Amino acid sequence: MTSVPRRTTVPAERRAVVTGAAGFIGSHLCEALLQEGWLVTGIDHLRGHPADVAAHNLETLRPDPRFLLVRADLATAELDSLLDGADTVFHLAARPGVRSSWGEEFSEYVDSNVLGAHRLLDAAGRAGVRRVVVSSSSSVYGGAEDGATPETRLPTPLSPYGATKLLTEHLGLAHASRPGARTSVVALRYFTVYGPRQRTDMAIARMIDSALTGSPITVYGDGLQRRDFTFVSDAVRANLLAAQAETQAAAVNVGTGRTVTVLELIDLVGEIVGRPVVYEHSAARDGDARSTHADLTAAVKLLGYQPLVDLRTGIERQVAWRRSLAADIREPQPVGG
Repeated sequence: MTSVPRRTTVPAERRAVVTGAAGFIGSHLCEALLQEGWLVTGIDHLRGHPADVAAHNLETLRPDPRFLLVRADLATAELDSLLDGADTVFHLAARPGVRSSWGEEFSEYVDSNVLGAHRLLDAAGRAGVRRVVVSSSSSVYGGAEDGATPETRLPTPLSPYGATKLLTEHLGLAHASRPGARTSVVALRYFTVYGPRQRTDMAIARMIDSALTGSPITVYGDGLQRRDFTFVSDAVRANLLAAQAETQAAAVNVGTGRTVTVLELIDLVGEIVGRPVVYEHSAARDGDARSTHADLTAAVKLLGYQPLVDLRTGIERQVAWRRSLAADIREPQPVGG
């Protein structure tokens, strides 16, 4: 469970709605909100995760009487009643993944990431929701070849996924900027979030599994591409801070301001696990940025956000969590006697 300090400024009966509640970041955020005394309605269509993954993510939430899970698709559901009385909506529901956004599956990205967001924002405005916190992505930038990327950088997404996330946040900012708008919006541009419950197709999860099992993974490109990795508890804390930030419409980076190459990351994961990550190279793929690097100036000023978990500590926590799921891990045994 994500550990977030309790703040006495949050009324015990404040109500939040979290879309994508059964997902990686969403489930951690729901736990943190309950810890702070919020009443939480989680919305998830439960089609984006294997049933056992969703069940595990929701394991600590379902027994809590302050948490209500509603199975609904934002692109089609009647949303007004779900948002009635909500103070804050945290919008994390989305179709993820850069590579699968090319081709025929793009229509699913439009439904989930664009149409669903638009309908949610419309309903939030009608319900008089005070604040919507929209989850966006560093994918909107396309890359950072010349240092840390501020929010003033012109977004140039390199993938259909990145384009839908940019449109999602622009929809939110447009809704909040209308004359007389009752709902304000903060869009958070996450830089590669990792930690317990991370999707199994993400880099750090695949590296950990490779080191634990000896199964090879593929490194696309030369492995010298750089990434800014954000631990999930920092992403959750950014959401909580964004719920209270004094602004009507803003987009803000959420990262660490530090980068590491893929090959350096592979070495670090192997060192922490105690066994090497087994990998092979393949050609770079469409949509992959050469570098991501968050400028946190606006996050510090607007949210009071600073990352608290360094990469080594975060990976140690994810490895410990992964090892706790020992039933499906077959760690290689030493040879000889």
